[in-house]
Amino acid sequence: MTIRIHVLQHEPFEGIGGMAPRLAALGAEIRTTRLYEDPALPASNDADLVIAMGGSMSVNDEAQLPWLRAEKRFLRAAIDGGGAVLGICLGAQLIADALGARVTRNPVPEIGWFPVEAVPLPAGRDVFRFPDRFWAFHWHGETFALPTGAIHLARSAHCAHQAFQFGARVIGLQFHLETTPGSAQALIEGCADELIPGVPTIQSAEAIHASGRYEEIDALMGAVLAYLLHPGR
Repeated sequence: MTIRIHVLQHEPFEGIGGMAPRLAALGAEIRTTRLYEDPALPASNDADLVIAMGGSMSVNDEAQLPWLRAEKRFLRAAIDGGGAVLGICLGAQLIADALGARVTRNPVPEIGWFPVEAVPLPAGRDVFRFPDRFWAFHWHGETFALPTGAIHLARSAHCAHQAFQFGARVIGLQFHLETTPGSAQALIEGCADELIPGVPTIQSAEAIHASGRYEEIDALMGAVLAYLLHPGR
């Protein structure tokens, strides 16, 4: 059977990056709602996996972007329906908000390559397990509280809540594992005003390109997708 993917994209420069060739190799059918062009969402969700991508807006910008309310309802319906849902950066914050958790300003902005560590979990618990320590790409100024009932999966020195799992098939990632050299450059161009010199937790464009660990994060992105698309394996 064909794997059906529904992508919620919030910016022209924040696509699915390294996930694209992986999903193409699976023969997946990918539909994309480009909310920055047309915020109309399908009446119902019949996807095997919903992927909510990042964006420069805040989940709290409902007054300026009223379609955020509909998107949160769409995500909540997908979760309640038992489908697999993956949120990346803003997408993870949208999932957290849809589940009743607050999204607030992070103590510091985090832009560039920084290490993340897994939160210790009891043996035998059926959740996605990150490596004890790994590097990831980051581009965010806000962060999510953990939804009630969610399992805390990862944290970092700059952000306490880097990843969570809700139920068997919902994962929220504050960091980016889908980043490629091309998508990193697109973010740099799309959000150049956020690269403020002299802030320790904001790397320059040159440092971002020089520090890239693209193969490492691509492998980890593949593991997350496999976990969500093939439960029980």
